[in-house]
Amino acid sequence: MTTTHNTQHTTRQYPFTAVVGMDDMRLGLLLNAISPAIGGVLVRGEKGTAKSTMVRGLAELMPAVDVVGGCRFACAPAAPDPGCPDGPHGSDAAGEDRPTRMVELPVGASEDRLVGALDIERALSEGVKAFEPGLLADAHRGVLYVDEVNLLHDHLVDLLLDAAAMGASYVEREGVSVRHAARFLLVGTMNPEEGELRPQLLDRFGLTVEVAASREPEQRVQVVRRRLAYDADPAGFAARWADEERELRRRIARAREVLPSVELGDAALRQIAATCAAFEVDGMRADIVMARTASALAAWAGRTEVRSEDVRQAALLALPHRRRRNPFDAPGLDEDKLDEVLEETAGQQPDGDGGDGPEPDGPEPDGPEPDGPDGGPGGGPGGLPPQDGGPQESPGLDLPRQQEAEPPARPEGPEREPEAEPAASGPGREQAAVGAAEPFRTRRLDVPGLGEGADGRRSRARTAHGRTTGSRRPQGALGRLHLAATVQAAAPHQRARGRRGPGLVVRRDDLREAVREGREGNLVLFVVDASGSMAARRRMSAVKGAVLSLLLDAYQRRDKVGLVTFRGSGAELALPPTSSVEAGAARLEQLPTGGRTPLSEGLLKAHEVLRVERMRDASRRPLLVVVTDGRATGGAEPLVRAGRAARLLAAEGTASVVVDCEAGPVRLGLAAGLARDLGGPAVTLDELRADSVSALVRTVQGRPVRAGGDAGRGRDHVNRKAA
Repeated sequence: MTTTHNTQHTTRQYPFTAVVGMDDMRLGLLLNAISPAIGGVLVRGEKGTAKSTMVRGLAELMPAVDVVGGCRFACAPAAPDPGCPDGPHGSDAAGEDRPTRMVELPVGASEDRLVGALDIERALSEGVKAFEPGLLADAHRGVLYVDEVNLLHDHLVDLLLDAAAMGASYVEREGVSVRHAARFLLVGTMNPEEGELRPQLLDRFGLTVEVAASREPEQRVQVVRRRLAYDADPAGFAARWADEERELRRRIARAREVLPSVELGDAALRQIAATCAAFEVDGMRADIVMARTASALAAWAGRTEVRSEDVRQAALLALPHRRRRNPFDAPGLDEDKLDEVLEETAGQQPDGDGGDGPEPDGPEPDGPEPDGPDGGPGGGPGGLPPQDGGPQESPGLDLPRQQEAEPPARPEGPEREPEAEPAASGPGREQAAVGAAEPFRTRRLDVPGLGEGADGRRSRARTAHGRTTGSRRPQGALGRLHLAATVQAAAPHQRARGRRGPGLVVRRDDLREAVREGREGNLVLFVVDASGSMAARRRMSAVKGAVLSLLLDAYQRRDKVGLVTFRGSGAELALPPTSSVEAGAARLEQLPTGGRTPLSEGLLKAHEVLRVERMRDASRRPLLVVVTDGRATGGAEPLVRAGRAARLLAAEGTASVVVDCEAGPVRLGLAAGLARDLGGPAVTLDELRADSVSALVRTVQGRPVRAGGDAGRGRDHVNRKAA
């Protein structure tokens, strides 16, 4: 594995030291080959770093598995699954050796392809219920590989979570009730630029590693040379490295033999527990994964006892993706803090009978506490401040009070609001970027009507997954068969068609496909006012906190996001529409403010962005979120021009919402006027919060529009007149 990889049964080899972090990736894959109970590995890295190539070589290094001959579910002859759909298998069932399978799950796979489904052909032609296995059955006792796992649809993620948690797949659909074993090594690769992974699935990966291409020219030259050599003579290239591959396979087999003899002592367990507590990881899965990883590391080294260095390496592989408190935190681990924790617990040994706990060997008798080894409550070295509950909790944060608390140092009037930094209010002047306030859980803002976009969690849509609401004749190729409706359509014609036997005579006209309704992800385009009228430090901090909260909501609802800002003399596309919500948060943090308020330019820029995105993906409906106080300056009749731009967006059916950031005792209501021109509601920062009890009733074009509902469960949504 040091050098060998397999794609389509052909071995290729690269100098993987040319990729920073490839040693960690190699080690993570090898440890899972030794102990599949670790739970798999997630490989994060930029494009073009041979992530997929290296993963595909793993199956060639794993030993063959003994399976019952003819069993589609890879039952072991020594311990067959009693519930196997192809069983029951007797004790005398013949076994056969089969290479470990590497099963790839495409990002666009259907639910039927993953879990299996009723064999429609046999059901209709023979009148029997037969189960056609899916990829989970193929991957049992093998490797399930998902490339671009962060782009996997939510419904497939849910199925993977269930199978990974229970070690079995349950299929209850279309009259089929099947359960089969599904224990597999889960390996995923992803490019973080395309968006992060859902936290529940992220936690299912035992280990995670980061890879990046080397910037050393000589190493890159060697990669190119070896790739060209492989392309010129694949067979000869594979033969050149065959001996090294065999030796690596033998070493993995030896480590598997040693693994049951590895002793995980109390000292190592205390280090593991103290490390997980110090880094405040959720749950107990991290402790278990670290224990298994440390044991595999010892076996790989040929030892039968776990040492402190094994625990340290296990922490570096198992904890970085588990200490993230919200999606915008970069994965990683403070190694200085890790070393401190290990040093503090290294000398603590239990008594011989294990009854009295560790003996103090220094002037400080206390063992590791959940607050960390630094001695302060909740503190930690290395820039890891305590986390107080994640993005859905913001104790002590009251955005409207923050706004009202701004000191009225100057008299206010219709032309001016108090500014914290007066230098920021003039044209061409700007202030440094202001940090965002604590994010909070927002009300759900959705697009009215019924869409047909990609699966998500925001707006109602006809999707391939969700609840079945009816049936229809297929338009084009048959999608999801509605079995009951098909049988009902064919049943009256069986005698006329001369049916004989149990089979059902079905014709093309009888076929019906299911109509399902779920939710889609939208394109949420933020248009943020960064002008001088928004530049008061407290207010800008609250505004950024609100946008950050909306970004977090977009991440959870599987939206694409974009960011347009306007200030000074024009508007710019700060973030082109992307699935990486983290990129939006990073751009927001660095957003400077100051200058005039070219509101019309910001809206026209949004119009242009949406026009281009509509040509790229017409099925993804946009939601425009304008964050402003409604003021407009610069040029002749700036408010009139802004109104025209807003009505242009409304005429094209763009769903919009205005987040009114106006503060102070004197309010002009300009944001509400902008919302009327856009055809959507205006909400204040306070009303944006999911826990707000304010009634949100607005009138758009003479019709009432309401945003509200069950705020406690995040089911609030903003509706407006459908285009």
